[in-house]
Amino acid sequence: MPCDRQNHLAHYLGHPGRPCKFSDKIVYPGYFAGNPDTYDERFNTKYGVYSAHCGLDEVHMSWGHDEYLYHITKNHLPEEALYMIRYHSFYAQHREHEYDHLLNNHDQAMFKWVDKFNPYDLYSKAAKPPVVAELKPYYEDLIAKYLPSTVKL
Repeated sequence: MPCDRQNHLAHYLGHPGRPCKFSDKIVYPGYFAGNPDTYDERFNTKYGVYSAHCGLDEVHMSWGHDEYLYHITKNHLPEEALYMIRYHSFYAQHREHEYDHLLNNHDQAMFKWVDKFNPYDLYSKAAKPPVVAELKPYYEDLIAKYLPSTVKL
């Protein structure tokens, strides 16, 4: 289990799934209309090419900043922090549970960390931005403690 400071680092750094049917609970689902997979019958069932409870490690997720950061930090942070980084933008799952049928038992247990992380992710959307100069020393210390000076993919 990560300590609070590791959770803070995961949040600081951390700023679905195909090929199966898209959930209408995905943020901006209308954008999938331009994706040819939307019209491919193989991908438009509940499970698509996946099997029940196959686990998220087997699911092809969209590549974005969350996945990039996961790969940068995966050898340096505990698994709980990595789940927070990797899946905090997967709202269709952690808010709506639209992909419970793909999660295995381990994913279900680990998603409690994503749920705990989510309220703190919202600070970046607050009306008043944080004072970076006040926070910078704290986060520089966390980075120095948990990450090497050079990270590799």
